[in-house]
Amino acid sequence: MMYDQTRARQSADPTPGPAGRRSPSPEPLLPSDEQHKIVQRLRHALNTFADSPLEALVEAESAYEEATAQLVKALAERRRLLRAGWQSHNPDAQSGELRHALRQYREITQRLLHI
Repeated sequence: MMYDQTRARQSADPTPGPAGRRSPSPEPLLPSDEQHKIVQRLRHALNTFADSPLEALVEAESAYEEATAQLVKALAERRRLLRAGWQSHNPDAQSGELRHALRQYREITQRLLHI
């Protein structure tokens, strides 16, 4: 099978949304409740900086560490699920299924590169 440059350039989600536009944004990498907890901790650090700068920095660093750890965990789980999806196929797997997996990898990687 030859490399299809046109399809490779297509977006990860070719399904248009309302009025012919693509859907707004992809699924968040972290659940919203986890994001909220981390944001609250960071806000607390920012709000207490004037009174206790060192403690605020420790809190901000802790929020950063939690966010990065949860992000790494979420990305590893997505990778596991994607890999399980395409590795379970036989060598004659449908190219559409493999293309979908490739688009998922591309979408996630592009999001990471734009952080």
